[in-house]
Amino acid sequence: MALPNTRVLTRRPTHPGEMLREDFLPDYELTVAGLAEAAGVSRQSVNELLRGRRAVSPEMALRLGRLFGNAPEFWMNAQRSVDLYDAAQRLKDDVGRITPLRVA
Repeated sequence: MALPNTRVLTRRPTHPGEMLREDFLPDYELTVAGLAEAAGVSRQSVNELLRGRRAVSPEMALRLGRLFGNAPEFWMNAQRSVDLYDAAQRLKDDVGRITPLRVA
């Protein structure tokens, strides 16, 4: 049984990199280099993530979850929301042409 999604997104969800840049780095007094070192990744990876040019991978979600004491699912769900929104915008016309099936 499928439940209809009645929630309409009117803006792009916040990218996890923006959350890191605006909320986590200042609160923990971290720099790009400090976050990279603490998470065990390159500064380039962190920089691309903070600029929204890289997605949070499952590996990065595990690292961030451990580092900040939250669940990796927090980071993956934030990334999933951005990915779904972007795909919905890109495929809006194609998806709109699909006729939903009905149970007989």
